[in-house]
Amino acid sequence: MELLLAAIGLGIGALSGFFGIGGGTVLVPLLLLMGYEMKVAVGISIMQMVFSSIYGSYLNFRKGTLELGEGIFVGLGGFVGGYISGYITESIPDSVLQYTFIFFVLFALYRLLMAPEIHEDAQNKTLPKWLLFVIGIGIGIIAISIGVGGAIILIPLLSGFLHYPIKKAVSAGLFFVVFSSVAGFLGRLMHGELDIRSGLIIGVASLLGVYLGVWLKDKVHAKKHKGFIVGMYLFILAIMAYKMFQQG
Repeated sequence: MELLLAAIGLGIGALSGFFGIGGGTVLVPLLLLMGYEMKVAVGISIMQMVFSSIYGSYLNFRKGTLELGEGIFVGLGGFVGGYISGYITESIPDSVLQYTFIFFVLFALYRLLMAPEIHEDAQNKTLPKWLLFVIGIGIGIIAISIGVGGAIILIPLLSGFLHYPIKKAVSAGLFFVVFSSVAGFLGRLMHGELDIRSGLIIGVASLLGVYLGVWLKDKVHAKKHKGFIVGMYLFILAIMAYKMFQQG
């Protein structure tokens, strides 16, 4: 079981580095298929995201693809929202969390497909700092409640509305996950909703995967990168549909 969790951590870490996500969008469905309950899977996912997002953001910053600036304000909002989510999930049924998860994957897929292709050197739009903070709170509450870091929602928003080049949006998305996942981890720790052993195995194993994912992201053309992200979202939807069909 430990080897399987480590292998999953390695793969999830690679996805985190390459796609700029915390990894929960793939990890939660996989854990559900392995028999974990939704709330336990969410807790393990959040723990793994702490590892992958901090290390991945460090690597992106060193490579110059992460611009802190506005990301700080969205991230601080995400920290607040991620912490609040711990009080919300206690009273929400697993089925509601699963349907919410699917809805936001569909939203992200739609925004990503509709987003125009932006050159890497293009000037992105900006928003007032207070609005960025509020957006971060909203994303943090929603994302951590369903076991994802928020990048799956933030990346399409940055690319589709603020005209971020896809690779910069990916780096900013992973940076946001640092704030939301740390807050979510603290909230789950206080409410006793964590399988710490499984989370540590997956989280530590994910570090090597993150390094490989970030390296690969910088080697792939932006257009192909976007295509891979779309494919990932479709794969996630297929896993969740299969899981819900089994439950039905």
